[in-house]
Amino acid sequence: MRVAQRIANLPPYLFAEVDRRIAAKRAAGYDVISLGIGDPDLPTPRYILDALVEAAGVPANHRYPDYYGLAELRRAIARWYEGRFGVVLHPDTEVLPLIGSKEGIAHVALALVDPGDVALVPSPAYPVYEIGTMLAGGEVYHLPLRPGHQFLPDLDAIPQGVLDRARVLWINYPNNPTSAVAGPEFFERVVAFARRHDVIVLHDNAYSEVYYDGYRPGSFLQTAGARDVGVEFHSLSKSYNMTGWRIGMVVGHAAVIEALGRVKTNVDSGIFQAVQYAGIVALTGDQSWIPARNAVYEKRRDLLIDVLQGLGIKVGRPRASLYLWGPVPEGYGSLDFSVKLLDEIAVWVTPGVGFGPHGEGFFRISLTTPDDRVRQAAERLRQLRL
Repeated sequence: MRVAQRIANLPPYLFAEVDRRIAAKRAAGYDVISLGIGDPDLPTPRYILDALVEAAGVPANHRYPDYYGLAELRRAIARWYEGRFGVVLHPDTEVLPLIGSKEGIAHVALALVDPGDVALVPSPAYPVYEIGTMLAGGEVYHLPLRPGHQFLPDLDAIPQGVLDRARVLWINYPNNPTSAVAGPEFFERVVAFARRHDVIVLHDNAYSEVYYDGYRPGSFLQTAGARDVGVEFHSLSKSYNMTGWRIGMVVGHAAVIEALGRVKTNVDSGIFQAVQYAGIVALTGDQSWIPARNAVYEKRRDLLIDVLQGLGIKVGRPRASLYLWGPVPEGYGSLDFSVKLLDEIAVWVTPGVGFGPHGEGFFRISLTTPDDRVRQAAERLRQLRL
């Protein structure tokens, strides 16, 4: 059998390969502690679960949902954005619910990118920005994210020949995997860049509700003119510990929302309606538990940073996101270092090269492993010989 060339050219999805490696080690009898995938271990709040149970008991909610999501959900998203960021959105034209933000991120290139068009994609980055572009027949131009530039892309370094064919620009702050944050000045430069070169900005803001040390991330759409040049993806996954529920949203530029909506109406049938009602409760209900949740991640962050720095690994102290991003010790490649930890101490960290070519030389640790396992991983790391 011959598969389509677009599939043949796709690399294995990073986290699927991670699962395979860990499963093989466990099958060999090892107690592997994975610090790999950013999947919150803390429970979804009870009030959200109760809303799901109630909505699931309504027979009408088991029928096909509205393609564009419940009007009540779109209004709840708009109210949340206004309350959280001061951004006023029209719920019918500037808000589109998604089956998790990954779904929208993967599909948006089908709405915006033609074969031969260029997508400006940061490296390292969430792999789906690149994969979605490839599936649409577009070309990827990597924007290196380097420590000396605070892991922000140097937009002035993009060649003119690339800019002439560029259609979209991906950005993501708080950042996965580097955990970097961006301020208003950067977003202002992005808006000016988008206007100057007629590109659409696609901002992935999945980690805005995971923050530390008194810092609180903003939204790209708070920037003057941002809604004229782009959209922002968000998700209830990290914000409300709802990764498995598959509910997110994209908001902003009405023409982009409409175009992505057209793609979606042809390839999916919407979010299970009971989950939508639970999402409404998540967005409009009690938010006071979020700082306490973040304090759990912060404690894990500090423990692991202390251990890594004790090994001579210079890891920054992130102000947001679920991740630590650090350089591998001298003499190791990123995959070599991850495999060394797996083989010698049965701890898995994600090799930076899995996030793109400029992730080589780094590794990522997720803070979403239970406290007792983080402590065990810390003890194992202390025994590591580099």
